[in-house]
Amino acid sequence: MNTFFYKTHTIPEDLSSVITFDPTEETPPKQAGMSIEGVQAIWDSVLDMYRTGIFPGISLCLRRRGKIVLKRAIGHARGNGPDDPKVCEKILLTPDTPICQFSASKAVTAMIAHLLVERGAINLTDPISYYIPGFGFYGKENTTIYHILSHHGGIPTLPANADPELLFDSEGFVRMLCDKKPDAPGGRRMAYHAITGGFIIGEIVQRVTGMNVREFLRETIQRPLGFKYFNFGMDEEDMPKVAMNYSTGFPVVFPLSVVVKRALGASWNDVVRISNDPRFLKTIIPAANLYATADEMCQFFQLMLNEGKLNGVRIFEPLTIRRAIMESDSMKLDTTMMVPMRYSAGMMLGSSPIGMYGPFTNKAFGHLGFINIFCWADPERDLSCALMTTGKSLIGPHLLSLSRFLSHTSWYCREGAGTNEMTDVWCSYVMPLSKILQSVFMTL
Repeated sequence: MNTFFYKTHTIPEDLSSVITFDPTEETPPKQAGMSIEGVQAIWDSVLDMYRTGIFPGISLCLRRRGKIVLKRAIGHARGNGPDDPKVCEKILLTPDTPICQFSASKAVTAMIAHLLVERGAINLTDPISYYIPGFGFYGKENTTIYHILSHHGGIPTLPANADPELLFDSEGFVRMLCDKKPDAPGGRRMAYHAITGGFIIGEIVQRVTGMNVREFLRETIQRPLGFKYFNFGMDEEDMPKVAMNYSTGFPVVFPLSVVVKRALGASWNDVVRISNDPRFLKTIIPAANLYATADEMCQFFQLMLNEGKLNGVRIFEPLTIRRAIMESDSMKLDTTMMVPMRYSAGMMLGSSPIGMYGPFTNKAFGHLGFINIFCWADPERDLSCALMTTGKSLIGPHLLSLSRFLSHTSWYCREGAGTNEMTDVWCSYVMPLSKILQSVFMTL
């Protein structure tokens, strides 16, 4: 279905025709402490997400006990979006396709800042004006790096008259933030910094290292871990490989449109359009345009789960990881997104009994990207996961299948999964009910 009010991609009758994976890369579930039924249930929930028509492409990588149990993609990287011509080349999405991480980029930018702390180059409690003197005006004198990373910096939104073209001018963007009067003093109010904080951290990296954040990431993480992409922006020769983003589902209307415009500085559709602009792929936007595969993001969070070491390579000291995932504030209303949130200095944290990474995930840490990208690690379940989606929808039937995916991952990746009575109740009653609700939703 594709109407003025509801946009979806075309769903083939045979889903196997659009699924790509290499079975030799996936570990038998038992070796990762999981059941075959549990892994299949997780993948089935991804198939249900695809069947909603909201996500033209989905890429998933899930590790349990450090072993890959799922590394698969379904759908198309481009050519099967709701606004694509019916007669055009359809390119399959694969596990090797680079995808824009949107706000999940913030987790990587934050860890770059924590790495600089580890090396003694910066201190999180230093005022930003110590590194960017022009920032310390209009009540921002005591705003610290920690305030920015934990979304307490007082500059969560752009000025009402901000020129969208500043997104491609980092120096001009930083000057705009220096000249901006804060919404609240640093540390006073929790409000998600969707775009602003990344430019501040990127500028500090430039000033203390002499390298831009792209160069610094390449030298400290991307190359040491052997990642092909995993950086801000794309090399020109690799740009055709990037998955397209699509606005799908119901249009974002008032009052949600006001919340989106305040948080992102642009409408929902404009954000999607800008993300496909070649300039967006070339520039450096530390809060929004890291490109990576699902496996690369999954490995990054596995690195954090391993206290800073991956495949014999140490990137961070264990204390650096602990500092990065420590709760900065209790669960409270985020005044940008108008929902309860819980942050560390750079991560979105899980919670109990219901959390953004599934039920009873208060130890989990990670980040979302433009609502429909989920990257996280959960020490209690010994898992790291990256779910990449190319369809961008705020409200729709996908929310039910997405919640099932998160719930299945939460239940089947815990110790004793499949032997707990609560699991049986959940899987026997709650999950089928959500599938019925999704079916009803899709017929409306």
